[in-house]
Amino acid sequence: MADEPLLFGQPLAEARRRVGSPRQLASIDDFTENQGAGRGARRLVLRSGGGLTVDLHPDRALDIGAVSYLGTPIAWHSPTGFVAPGLTVDAGREWLRSFGGGLLATCGLDTYGPASTDEGTDYPMHGRIGSVPAVVTRAQVTDTEVIVEAEVRQASVFGDNLVLRRRISVPLGGASITVDDRVTNEGAAAAGHMVLYHANLGWPLLDAGAVLEVPANSVSPRDSDAERGLARWFEVAAPTAGYAEQVFQHDFAGRGVAEVSLDNPARDVRIAIRFDTATLPALHQWKMLGEGHYVLGLEPTNVDWTRGRAAAREAGVLPMLESGESVDYRIEFHFGSSRAGHPGERGGSA
Repeated sequence: MADEPLLFGQPLAEARRRVGSPRQLASIDDFTENQGAGRGARRLVLRSGGGLTVDLHPDRALDIGAVSYLGTPIAWHSPTGFVAPGLTVDAGREWLRSFGGGLLATCGLDTYGPASTDEGTDYPMHGRIGSVPAVVTRAQVTDTEVIVEAEVRQASVFGDNLVLRRRISVPLGGASITVDDRVTNEGAAAAGHMVLYHANLGWPLLDAGAVLEVPANSVSPRDSDAERGLARWFEVAAPTAGYAEQVFQHDFAGRGVAEVSLDNPARDVRIAIRFDTATLPALHQWKMLGEGHYVLGLEPTNVDWTRGRAAAREAGVLPMLESGESVDYRIEFHFGSSRAGHPGERGGSA
């Protein structure tokens, strides 16, 4: 039997004796943006009653934006902000003009990586799902958790019909986020399916001396820039002018439920990301330690591939979903105090 939720050290029944409304402790607030590039977009703000505040963006596939734990910002935010879908362009590299960062930006559902043309169809960088508005089907605070559920349909006439059913839950009084996704091919024909969970960690969690642990089977560089940094893939340095991004591919096949983490002893805060390697057998590490663009991406994916949709088909590694077939994914984000022995201690490939 699960432990009873505690709210600021008190069981729920006792906590209720101390407040006029449970919303004083845990809540879901529903906003519409009024300014800038996000104008008109919906935003949900979840408070767990355990020091965790989470922004969700229903008009961006119910992705996760800003997150704070005990007042510490966790996620990196890009210069673009969280752009309303009506201002996004799904072509070429235009994804970069509306990529707001945040704790989770979903890439897919039919491609990720660089733009390409596959069998006569143009596939934009990192796919279209992140700019598709969701239908929110549930937003509720229960006696055990804060829950938001939604459906996101990526479809075209004579083309794909892929449906993402997403459930995001935060335990009442807790400090974790669970994302449960089911992707179903509701089209009449088999469909290529690539998905990458683009989790973006920023300062002050990300800082010189933070400890990165990625206990994978192996690690390999994406390109020559990453090759030059391969011996130091795990190091976190201060922001560097002119830094060239590095991407490393970590193989997690057969590892069950895997955990990777970033631990900042100086801030006494740690995030652990857990994912099921049965459906997410790899993780891509985006190391971008530039000035302004100071971010670490830890990105579970369903296929260990970085060269786009067309090249994946040519190489014979493009995952396929048959008509009516579904696949489930789970990502968990856990927040807590530092576990690191000292700055510079590291975990590497097992």
